[in-house]
Amino acid sequence: MLDLLVDLLDRAAAKGASAADAFVGEEQSFSAQVRLGQVDTVKHARERRLALRVFVGQSVAAASTSDLSRGSVGRLVEEAVSLARITSPDELAGLPDAAELARPPLPDLDLADPTGHDLSPEEKIDLARRAEQAALDADPRITNSEGGDFSDHRARYAYATSHGFAGEYQASSFSLSVAPVAASGGEMQRDSWYHVARQRAALEAPEEIGRTAAGRALRRLGARPVKTTQVPVIFDRETAASLVRHLAGAASGPALYRGASFLVNRLGQSVAAPSVTIVDDGTRPRGLGSRPFDGEGLPMRRTVVVDRGVLASYLLDTYTGRKLGLASTHHAARDGSGVSVSTTNLYLAAGAASPEALIRSVRSGLYVTELIGFGVNGVTGDYSRGAVGLWIENGELAYPVEEITIAGNLLDMFHAVEGVGNDLVFRDRTASPTLLIGRMVVAGS
Repeated sequence: MLDLLVDLLDRAAAKGASAADAFVGEEQSFSAQVRLGQVDTVKHARERRLALRVFVGQSVAAASTSDLSRGSVGRLVEEAVSLARITSPDELAGLPDAAELARPPLPDLDLADPTGHDLSPEEKIDLARRAEQAALDADPRITNSEGGDFSDHRARYAYATSHGFAGEYQASSFSLSVAPVAASGGEMQRDSWYHVARQRAALEAPEEIGRTAAGRALRRLGARPVKTTQVPVIFDRETAASLVRHLAGAASGPALYRGASFLVNRLGQSVAAPSVTIVDDGTRPRGLGSRPFDGEGLPMRRTVVVDRGVLASYLLDTYTGRKLGLASTHHAARDGSGVSVSTTNLYLAAGAASPEALIRSVRSGLYVTELIGFGVNGVTGDYSRGAVGLWIENGELAYPVEEITIAGNLLDMFHAVEGVGNDLVFRDRTASPTLLIGRMVVAGS
């Protein structure tokens, strides 16, 4: 793969490119869904993608292809260089400084599972079937299922630049999920549970995933709306992670330099309660977002985005950093043929309180277990989303609620964090412990 990239960059230079970088990825995936024990869909896919970015002076252009034949690669080079020649110059365009590039040896973050993909298709299907069956067996009220899913993915990536960087790595991922349906008295409710891991052996047991999914569906039976009020709101781990993603999106370079973020000009200012620390760490071994270098060949590192409530860093690649007069934070990612900004392993640091203690601290309020819709304004931070959860009365989960909307402003919400749970678990690329926000509008009947 590196030989292919070196040849590609040599061709680009021969055609007149003053600088260039190239990325190639080879991916293979398998997924299987079963429903009520029967195989519903099985998919197997292979994909190869080559992307080239060229600079002719201060003009830049990019192109990509899935055809890696010599003729196709030659046309890719010609098209990219021709596009760059007619593109308006941008004085900020260019590769990162060579001195900033990652140097060998690149870190081994244990991202690939050499034997985890060896299961037969039948064995993979059986994992999905076991998860679904465990949910169906958990309680007589689990009467149906939207299916159990198993998937695995393996990939090889390589990246090289015309000013001296060349690196490659392999990665694996495995996931298992199930979505059961509970029914009682003519009412039906669904919920789901899942797990994702770099190593297949690290996946939660199918039976555990199934039982957890069943419990989540059962606790929604009897859900009802509540009257509009202002109360404390507790976000469980999964829904709290979405709040962290929203803040990271606002701290991302493209949103900032376009003025489309509520965090513009807030670097060094308070954006959350002192109990809130948010970190993006691309160096975590086996992390779902880890990689040995970013999309521009810069070494991965741990970035504190929010430090005890203070916005300590934006998330930048080289270009957005130059637009803002700042250095790259090594958050470049390959997006099609171009470069974007992306988090790696983003998380809100755990606190000291158990989720049960946070619930006990609330006399009357909402415990959120699912969010619906996309009512988040990245420019103002205004937040309004449909929600499902459990109502808290006298420090206990009293009954399920639905058909409600929670509303606030993300800056106000993060400043109003009154409790951070100790239950941080890395189930996805973004993670958070349980969060207690002191007061939000809960709109119901």
